[in-house]
Amino acid sequence: MVTIADVEKAQQAWGDGIVAIATAHSSGMDYVERARHHIKSLYAYDIGTVLFKPTFAAKEQFRSTFEGALSYFVAENGVCPEDNGFAIKNWTNVRFENEDIVINGTTAMAMGNYFFTTSEGEEVKVEFSFGYIVDSSGDLRIHLHHSSMPVSID
Repeated sequence: MVTIADVEKAQQAWGDGIVAIATAHSSGMDYVERARHHIKSLYAYDIGTVLFKPTFAAKEQFRSTFEGALSYFVAENGVCPEDNGFAIKNWTNVRFENEDIVINGTTAMAMGNYFFTTSEGEEVKVEFSFGYIVDSSGDLRIHLHHSSMPVSID
């Protein structure tokens, strides 16, 4: 049975992973391998279908493959030419504010805002919906990831 604490732990791991990729990139380390590990350990591409709609994907809106996700995060494999490497933007922190979490046995859904801290200390607010399933080791893995920028009414 999934718990709210399990979801929050998975969210913390996701945010820490994004920061680790950014840190590896800025310090000349192997950020592509770090991104591969992030996707392999947190997403369910090796289990089944993953529905992934990244924040800044426009021409190729959805990333249904591992390589598509890798392209979005680090823009190193040429799969989606529009990608600029979201995870290599020098993020220093990621924090989640859940609007709510819905648990249904071995699955969970979370929706809310997450905030990415820039190297200048400013926060960028992004809306998210994540769906989780339990893998064979009992860990939560993402099988739905949708994020978007909040609507600006100006």
